[in-house]
Amino acid sequence: MGGYALYVWVSYGVAAVILIANIVLPKYQHKMMLKTLTKKMQRAEQLK
Repeated sequence: MGGYALYVWVSYGVAAVILIANIVLPKYQHKMMLKTLTKKMQRAEQLK
């Protein structure tokens, strides 16, 4: 690769991490949001 192998492989690694994060993080955030909303709804029902 003409002496650029390290740069190329690091670039591939960074790109892979970013792509995986773009898939995993929204799913995690959605799950956490549902938990939060469920707890809020349960609290609201208890107050009635």
